[in-house]
Amino acid sequence: MESTLNGADTAWILTATALVLLMTLPGLALFYGGMVRKKNVLSTLMQSFAICCVATIVWMVLGYSLSFTEGNAFIGGLDRAFLSGLTVDAMHGTIPESLFMTFQLTFAVITPALITGAFADRMKFSALIVFTALWVVAVYAPVCHWVWGPGGFLADDGVLDFAGGTVVHVNAGIAGLVAAIVVGPRQGLGRSNFAPHNLVLTVIGGSLLWVGWFGFNGGSALAANGAAAMAVTVTHIGAAAAGVSWMGVEWLRTGKPSVLGIVTGAVGGLVVVTPAAGFITPGAALAMGLLGGVVCYWGATWLKHRFKYDDSLDCFGVHGIGGLVGAVLTGVFASEAVGGTAGALEGNLGQVWTQSWGVLVTVAYSGAASLALLLVLDRTMGLRVDDETERDGLDLGLHGELVP
Repeated sequence: MESTLNGADTAWILTATALVLLMTLPGLALFYGGMVRKKNVLSTLMQSFAICCVATIVWMVLGYSLSFTEGNAFIGGLDRAFLSGLTVDAMHGTIPESLFMTFQLTFAVITPALITGAFADRMKFSALIVFTALWVVAVYAPVCHWVWGPGGFLADDGVLDFAGGTVVHVNAGIAGLVAAIVVGPRQGLGRSNFAPHNLVLTVIGGSLLWVGWFGFNGGSALAANGAAAMAVTVTHIGAAAAGVSWMGVEWLRTGKPSVLGIVTGAVGGLVVVTPAAGFITPGAALAMGLLGGVVCYWGATWLKHRFKYDDSLDCFGVHGIGGLVGAVLTGVFASEAVGGTAGALEGNLGQVWTQSWGVLVTVAYSGAASLALLLVLDRTMGLRVDDETERDGLDLGLHGELVP
């Protein structure tokens, strides 16, 4: 049956698309930008802005087609390469296909932008641009196809990922961890002061991420309906709960609740609830958020210090750990009445294994493919700035600009 355009659905996804783009520009740019030292703030903002531009072109040329057209269980075809055949009348369900393509584009933009938090203060801008272009094609597009594309094998296996727990957060988090290890720690780590230069920017950026996440999760319903409304509801509850639990743990451990902590905790809650947003009740969102704040705090503090990798802005600690926990907990808390699939609490214990399988596959592929790309780039063009540039700051050394 031919699809018919629905005005309400189209208007909502137009809005959601703008909200998800807001998450990267300026949300993530400010969130990360406030956490680095002053001499690197412009380079951090530049990374998010440039990734938006590069990923957009790559998505148009190859990414969308490889992700969302018919191919095989592992990768899509080339029917929409360069957006060929994407006419004004082409439909995806009840919305124009051009709108669906652009909505998904905003996910392809923010995912590699998240990775930059793992190697802040030390990666060459030229290497970042090349890595982004290759990573969107070689890593993001296949994983996206597996979970959301037609005939993707993880979707056929029953893996639930409403808005990007595996596709976005586990994928970016593992790539970030690999990048942090390959690039190596910052100069002076453990000896120099790496305190954030402007937490006001971080709070503004984190707040924009929270607001934009309503489009991220609510828009993934691809319709203006009850599923979208419930996704927005559980998203907000999960963020609030994680902000409180992170704040509580930090308060108990250090004696003082920090603004950086509560903002990071809220982002962790948003990550944790993302794969489950279309499948869980508000009560489950509260439980997932409370647990997510604690787990992300552990990932961003104890874990990285224990294993001595320099995940500068906690890309892996928040997005990798949060995405992993959220994906598995989706198998616990999924409600048949909400999303049509029961989880372990409703007697479907197998869904936990199914979710774990999706996580394991994503971790293995993203980790291996990201490592291969990084090693090739390191051997050919180099990944890391020279010592002088790192010492004096990337703003001046790479871009010839300074914050007054």
